[in-house]
Amino acid sequence: MKNPRATADGTLVAKPAAAPAPKRKARKAAKAVPAHRKPLKQRIAENWQLYLLLLVPVLITIVYKYGPMYGIQIAFRDFKASRGITGSEWVGLKWFEEFFSSPNCGRMIKNTILLSLYSLLWSFPVPIILALALNQLRFHRLKRVVQTVLYAPHFISTMIICGMLRIFLSPSGGLINLIFGTSIDFLNQSTLFRTIYVASGIWQEAGWGTIIYLATLSSVDTALYEAAKVDGASVFQRILHIDLPALVPMAVLQLILSASNLMNIGFEKVFLLQTDLNKATSDIIAVYVYEQGIQHAEYSYSTAIGLFNTAVNIILLIIVSRIAKKASDVQFV
Repeated sequence: MKNPRATADGTLVAKPAAAPAPKRKARKAAKAVPAHRKPLKQRIAENWQLYLLLLVPVLITIVYKYGPMYGIQIAFRDFKASRGITGSEWVGLKWFEEFFSSPNCGRMIKNTILLSLYSLLWSFPVPIILALALNQLRFHRLKRVVQTVLYAPHFISTMIICGMLRIFLSPSGGLINLIFGTSIDFLNQSTLFRTIYVASGIWQEAGWGTIIYLATLSSVDTALYEAAKVDGASVFQRILHIDLPALVPMAVLQLILSASNLMNIGFEKVFLLQTDLNKATSDIIAVYVYEQGIQHAEYSYSTAIGLFNTAVNIILLIIVSRIAKKASDVQFV
């Protein structure tokens, strides 16, 4: 209905109704196609600069990651350097059968899995706890000092770390034996090797692992903390209901990445701390591959063992990703 309006002489004149919104804009909005439904050619044409930048890391990955996979076939051949890869005799699963029938196969797989599992179980929660504790510090100078002390071991090379461990655990004049007044040769006791390995790993990497969790906590809206304080929430309640939920996606991602490398336990530290007396618990697949491939030049045999290791890691990655998806609403793989 048209609304009347008064003129200068007092008569009422009908006011024209407002013009309807143009239909063209509504039609264009209705016909708008989401970006992910556009044809690939159209997306490339619209964002060719981004695809051009993406081309560089893709090429590097293909050349340095997928290119060397051509040599995996020597795990199924009796490789001879003089004959080359394709000229070597095809032997099928011979090297896999030889590995699984070796007397130390079960012990190496067991030690590799146990060392990785213990490292994951004990090392994984420590950076989260440290990040939650550091996030509560209000004295910025103290916080920076603590962070520096915690980060420092990460920048020490593994060889120096192992040298320090040998000095600290020495039966004659070692720091640990001086403190407790004993003369125990810790490194030559196979029952203590896993404890030494896991504890030294926590000391070396826990502080560095807090960086990513602190970065996640820094993105939490401060209004949530203020509202929680107004509601009377304690520090523990704020951590439980604000900080921990914010860390869940990143923690799940870190768990998936750690589980995918379950069989790729660090070779350097085990090799440098290994002795003839602790081999019962320190003999792992990575060290065995080094001995067979580098020291004994058994290239096909060591490649077969490494391929088995990789296959197990891929299976574990898929399993852990599925479990993480069901346990939480976070999915990355």
